[in-house]
Amino acid sequence: MAALPPPLSGVRVVDFTWLGAGPYTTRTLADHGAEVIRIESGQRIDRLRILPPFRDKIKGDSVNRSGYFADRNSNKLSVTVNLKHPDAADLVLRLIARSDIVASNFTPGTLAGLGLGYEACRAVRPDIIYLEMGMQGATGPDSSLVGYGQTVSALTGLYHLSGLPGLMPTGTGTNYPDHVAAPAHAAFALLAALRHRRRTGEGQFIDVAQTETMIALLGPAILDYTVNGRTQLPQGNRAQYAAPHGVYPCRGDDRWIALSIGTDEHWRMLLEELDAGELGGDERFRTLVSRHRNHDALDGALAARTADRSAFELMGRLQGRGVPAAVMQTYQDLIDGDPQLRHRGHFAVLDHPEMGPSIYNSPPFTLSGADRPVMRTPAPLLGQHTRQVCAELLGLDDADIDAAVDSGVLT
Repeated sequence: MAALPPPLSGVRVVDFTWLGAGPYTTRTLADHGAEVIRIESGQRIDRLRILPPFRDKIKGDSVNRSGYFADRNSNKLSVTVNLKHPDAADLVLRLIARSDIVASNFTPGTLAGLGLGYEACRAVRPDIIYLEMGMQGATGPDSSLVGYGQTVSALTGLYHLSGLPGLMPTGTGTNYPDHVAAPAHAAFALLAALRHRRRTGEGQFIDVAQTETMIALLGPAILDYTVNGRTQLPQGNRAQYAAPHGVYPCRGDDRWIALSIGTDEHWRMLLEELDAGELGGDERFRTLVSRHRNHDALDGALAARTADRSAFELMGRLQGRGVPAAVMQTYQDLIDGDPQLRHRGHFAVLDHPEMGPSIYNSPPFTLSGADRPVMRTPAPLLGQHTRQVCAELLGLDDADIDAAVDSGVLT
């Protein structure tokens, strides 16, 4: 049976997103067959293009060597347009007229001020699906505020839960808002809108508030407060359902193993593997409740017994007995040595025009009846596909394109 084409084949996205959450959303579509055309500017570069890490630790004067940018923008095209030029909106609207989705994570209203708001796009494509994903949505007293992943984490209370008890919040970087909450919700909304359009012929204006997507992932803390009147505090590596629960040193440079022991049976097995039966007779560690009560002492006792053990060997022995344990792997471990990721073909090597062969993450799921979502092309160079898109989709000849470049519409 021949493999089916990717599920989003034939869907075209005009992508104004930049930085983290937006590009991660549209990359999800691109990985599954959508044609995603990034609208970029030669005057105002996507900040992600100039953030490290850089290939071979060399940035130079290039805006094309950021691994951060590359990982969020594979399988996309790049067109450079000066959106502030008076003729730019007409050119971009011609592209939108031949597209299915417009996506933006600018401050709400930014595109409208450039002549590319929802009503202008709907005028040229009545069934257009138009996504805005501002930090706090398109309406309300705070809708005009600008924010990024760390801002979202602070506003929604995630940072209140992060770190060690009694110390300053340590945060989680931009991991959850930019890479999980906002793009997952936005991609889901776009898929729902595509299905709705297929059934009814109607487009959609989708208003995603990134703060609200993050709050949706904090259900247990919100429920604890609304039901019990209790405000959860930072717990570090601790968890109410397990003790010991944390990371413990192993032999080697910065080697650690994570353990999560939620039953007395797993506790007994752990002690057997560590040849630490005497801890089982210690009243402080006899039950889950008593282990919680004396967790600091428990951590110290276990660290002394794991420090001379091989992390991978200990993980294998514990997992073989059903005990939750995992090595804290480095990226070198993941790329060079993880047999499960290698089996699934998670890491793809794509030949970037400037960086050369480079490693990319593939999508983390497969679909039956179709090939694994194909990593087709590396992240684009800035403006790499301007002429191609103008010629193939807008019908401009070389003279037209040259004139647009000379006038400053195309950059």
